Amino acid sequence: MNRIKEVLEEKGIKQTWLAEKLGKSYPIINGYAQNRKQPSIEVLFEIAKLLNVDPKDLLLSKAAK
Repeated sequence: MNRIKEVLEEKGIKQTWLAEKLGKSYPIINGYAQNRKQPSIEVLFEIAKLLNVDPKDLLLSKAAK
């Protein structure tokens, strides 16, 4: 499970923006955000860089911190 959707919402960033920055389609990013698909480690690190967060922040629930 990932927290991509939560982090996007916290930062006020749209999935379409992330899709454009990653060069991926909206359905792929939406799949990540809805936890239907999981990004590769490389993509996860790229998402973290774009969102200016630690990669582990995309993986852990707030309760687990």
